Amino acid sequence: MLKISLETSPKRRMSDAEENPLEETEEYGEIEMEEGEEEEEEEEEKYPNDEGLENMQQELKEDNTLAWRGSQEEGEAEGEGAEGKEEGEEFGKEEAAGAQEETTVKPQEITKSMISLERLTPTDSQSILSGTLPKTYSGRESKHSLQSELLETFELPSMASQLEFLDLDLTTSAGQQLSSPEKQPSGELAERTDQRPQDELGQEKRHLEPERGDLEPEKREGRKETRVLYVNEKKEKEFQPKARIPKGSLVSTATEDILFQKDDGANVYPLAMTWSFGWNSSLPVYYIQDENQRVLLYASAHTAVIYNVFKNNQHHLQSYLTFNPTNNKELVSNSKTQAIYYKWYEEGDILVHSAPLLTEKTFNKLVGKFSQSVFHLNLTQILSATMEGKLVVWDIYRPPRSASTSLGFPHITPCKLVHLQKEGITVLTTVDSYVVTGDIRGNIKFYDHTLSIVNWYSHFKLSSIRSLSFSKTPATPPTENTNYPPDYTLKGDLFIVRNFIIGTSDASVYHLTADGTKLEKLFVEPKDAICAISCHPYQPLIAIGSFCGMIKVWDYEQKKYLFSRIFEKGLGVQSLTYNPEGALLGAGFTEGTVYILDAMSLESETPEPFKYSRTSVTHVSFSHDSQYMATADVSFTVAVYVVRVKNGRRVWEYLARLRSHRKSIRSVLFGVHLDSNEPRLLSLGRDRLLIEYNLLKSYKDHLEVLDIQRTDQGSYPTCMVWYPPLTKELFLLICNSGYKVKLFNSTTKMCRKTLLGPVYGSPIEQIQILPVKTPLELQKRYMVFINRDKVGLQILPVDGNPHKTSALICHPSGAAGMDVSYDGRYTFTAGGQDRSVVQWEINLSALEAAVSLGGEDLTPFYGLVSGGREGKFYRELEDYFYYSQLRSQGIDTMETRKVSEHICLSELPFVMRAIGFYPSEEKIEDMFNEIRFSEYVDTGKLIDKINLPDFFKVYLNHRPPFGNTMSGIQRSFDILGFTNSKGKKAIRREDFLKLLQTKGEHMTEEEMSDCFATLFGLNPEGWKSEPAASSVKGSEICFEEELPDEITAEIFTTQILGLTISQDSGQDPTVSEVERSA
Repeated sequence: MLKISLETSPKRRMSDAEENPLEETEEYGEIEMEEGEEEEEEEEEKYPNDEGLENMQQELKEDNTLAWRGSQEEGEAEGEGAEGKEEGEEFGKEEAAGAQEETTVKPQEITKSMISLERLTPTDSQSILSGTLPKTYSGRESKHSLQSELLETFELPSMASQLEFLDLDLTTSAGQQLSSPEKQPSGELAERTDQRPQDELGQEKRHLEPERGDLEPEKREGRKETRVLYVNEKKEKEFQPKARIPKGSLVSTATEDILFQKDDGANVYPLAMTWSFGWNSSLPVYYIQDENQRVLLYASAHTAVIYNVFKNNQHHLQSYLTFNPTNNKELVSNSKTQAIYYKWYEEGDILVHSAPLLTEKTFNKLVGKFSQSVFHLNLTQILSATMEGKLVVWDIYRPPRSASTSLGFPHITPCKLVHLQKEGITVLTTVDSYVVTGDIRGNIKFYDHTLSIVNWYSHFKLSSIRSLSFSKTPATPPTENTNYPPDYTLKGDLFIVRNFIIGTSDASVYHLTADGTKLEKLFVEPKDAICAISCHPYQPLIAIGSFCGMIKVWDYEQKKYLFSRIFEKGLGVQSLTYNPEGALLGAGFTEGTVYILDAMSLESETPEPFKYSRTSVTHVSFSHDSQYMATADVSFTVAVYVVRVKNGRRVWEYLARLRSHRKSIRSVLFGVHLDSNEPRLLSLGRDRLLIEYNLLKSYKDHLEVLDIQRTDQGSYPTCMVWYPPLTKELFLLICNSGYKVKLFNSTTKMCRKTLLGPVYGSPIEQIQILPVKTPLELQKRYMVFINRDKVGLQILPVDGNPHKTSALICHPSGAAGMDVSYDGRYTFTAGGQDRSVVQWEINLSALEAAVSLGGEDLTPFYGLVSGGREGKFYRELEDYFYYSQLRSQGIDTMETRKVSEHICLSELPFVMRAIGFYPSEEKIEDMFNEIRFSEYVDTGKLIDKINLPDFFKVYLNHRPPFGNTMSGIQRSFDILGFTNSKGKKAIRREDFLKLLQTKGEHMTEEEMSDCFATLFGLNPEGWKSEPAASSVKGSEICFEEELPDEITAEIFTTQILGLTISQDSGQDPTVSEVERSA
């Protein structure tokens, strides 16, 4: 954190950021109480011997168990089996004859490097998972508790204490909340967890050795991390954990299903993840438990989800790597062009890696892009699959342990290129004695250690395989009751393999039972971006729309999928909204189509969808009486639809549309005229225009505009919502890109208040007011918001208090949508390209507790300036405030001074500028209106003075949150200037003077001359601002002599304004006379 010293009198400053810039805290996984701040395919899956699947809804509700009996099937199936066997023999001859080596090459130059490694943890033959993420349960009450530290760094013990099995870190941080250190409660809170292990699994909790020197002993002892090792019962008995297990270890005393047991501890976080809808089908799905429980592991948003299929429960984790199954100090990974082998030397904490460059010249043949790499069954080689259906075989060179470093470090060299199959290989893995591949055509093939074909599954008609994960439980030995198919070798032995999970590119997940070859579809999720979500107005239902054309409706209380609809090819769902009665669902699509659907069946309410737009429909909104529906699209157009009664039936019709904005539309909002209860419609655009439409005077193909107001001067608006009636005056709340929340009178559209909003790395993008459950809660309201990647809560009324808001990361790749449940218990966020929707439980009492800990009155605000209440900045503010009283009474007067706690309103801009905040004339007028009308609704009187505490709040709420930065000034020159001979953006002197007199809040020639004369020191001190100097005539200025021919941003800042540029490597340079010191 940077500290600021005010060493010079801030008479003229460009920025107040140095007093207390709102530091942007974006540490992943940390709580922050803000400091001041493919297209969906419509074809049905066709499976042999199962013709009863009519649609996807039935597939997901029924037990879709599909059986194939191999050679025991008659008729057509036998024919297929024969063909398959012939193909298998052909493969066998071709591959067994030598797993044909196309080329053998000499070892190439190997790239090696040594990396200092503090911690590394192995897993089983396929993956390791690690990290800290919120713990989640499927029940209606998700209970969480704090850890001993608010930010827990994942630390691993030494490798000697690790077992060679899948090791899942289940540390719970109850939400990756963000907080500023200064605003944290001083007490350390300990986390209580209550967890149970899964069936037939060994458990062990290890004491993790802290490796950070800055941890205090008591914190080290207090740190607890729960780890569950997935091993079978035999190995659990064989390998009794020798690692240190602290007293009270939950793992050492764990019972079945601890992961999915509810924690009865109190939830002490304002927002806690309770469920994650969706699966990122670009990433694999893992099979981590079989038999009595079917437990999967997959990625959703930034979370790794452990999902119990039978019990419909979730637990959340994060991240994975690939290790040698017998040596946890070796691992392999690859990019599209390189395979990378790693070896860790525990003794010296050294990680060596080898990444040979492989080109087409290496084998004189096309290799293709790598997809996956694994250790060969013989463990002396590595296999890398390519999208050309080939395998690159790498030899591993391991020098003897006793050898010196002169023999080199371990490395890999390419030795063979095997053309394994025609189809591109997307998945490569090993299980028992087989090398297994999945390809782009949905085939799954098994090879022996010589890479000869043994068996394959090609009749499932799956889409491209994305992941294969085999059960941790060995295959059941064949008996009279088993029905394993024969393999495709000449011997025709039974093909015995473990059960496994299949993940495909269309976001479907299947379970294949090897005994009987039964394929079961577990779930289907959207395979494309999810931007549209909407909660039902009075039932626990959420509709989720994807770009793949799928709309799914879930019961979010029971975590049950209810029904869905897949639209025709090319229709991607962009926006969804339920009407106030919950009977209809409005849907906007990416190609401009608008559907009005029945909320319970998703059938269309109109004979044909509305097709009045050619671009994506980004917003859908209904009026309070459901008589109107409005949409907005990417072409800056607002369209209105209306209900007509025809032949006794309510029919939706198109009314009119208007391209009313010049830039993207950020919000479309219906309201109510208080005097007539008729709907009113408003739209807000990035062009800074707030437009209200006259629905009563609109008619077919004509949308009447009632009023147009500009909302901002420099920043642009991002969203709007009706402010709850906490006061007698009704407001429209608008957020902007400058991190401000502005309240506009709902009738006059006058800006009544400007307040500092949540500052969490990016401006607010969507907001909603939390519904109330009882009439008693009407006077205590809350706001939910999302910005680029976070979701947060804000206590109303907004007043700039940094403790009244909290936020956490919800979708690191970008949040695309948000909604709240009808009862205010949950909020939901859509992740766009991460294809997920996350459900968050809201705990308002935790946020209220943070506010109470932050202090009362001005206490929370003092921390927003350097040094706080006793700091130099606040002292200077007091001096300027009281000097302003003297100035208004006359500096040279001999009369008795009148001491007051207030200054005249007219003095406000002078004091603002004296402390380094330079508001525009429009902002000054907004400040005046805010103060003048602050008591008008209650008393009918206007205010013409302000005291120091209120002035301090106005200053904090109106000033730029990060000050005036050089990037902001440079951006203006980039727009207005030209590129000079030095490659910099500059403005010619005559153009510069013309701009000052003609653009924006332009100056008169006299005002401009006075300003430049003062800046260049040609006028006496206090020119035209001190009463005593008002009669002195100003000096004449010659612009040709004082101003250079070309003015750059640096010249303007340093030579004309006389300000210094504070360079800081970690932040954008700010401009001020105040020097920063670390």
